[in-house]
Amino acid sequence: METVEILEILQQKARRDETVRRTLLETRKAADPLAAFCKAGREMGYELYPMDLIVAGEEFYAAMRRSTNGGGENSPMLAGEDDFYELFFAGLEEAPGEQSGQEETKVE
Repeated sequence: METVEILEILQQKARRDETVRRTLLETRKAADPLAAFCKAGREMGYELYPMDLIVAGEEFYAAMRRSTNGGGENSPMLAGEDDFYELFFAGLEEAPGEQSGQEETKVE
């Protein structure tokens, strides 16, 4: 299974299960948050290692650069676009009503 697929699955699980969500968010408080996150993923049954996340982000960003502006060095740097770890948590830290991409509606 590819790293991006694993991250998508973990994010979906975290959005459905508050315990999984808390477990993954707590890894950010560890001395080595990236290693703690990957260890938590492995404990949930997914082969995930820090270098996997780094390489996946770099490969994605390199492919994006090659596909724009002729792939030259004049392509703009997009802050954070190569950091799948941070992008993963950005999705988890949304307000509860926004987690599914939909806002909660009140029934009166």
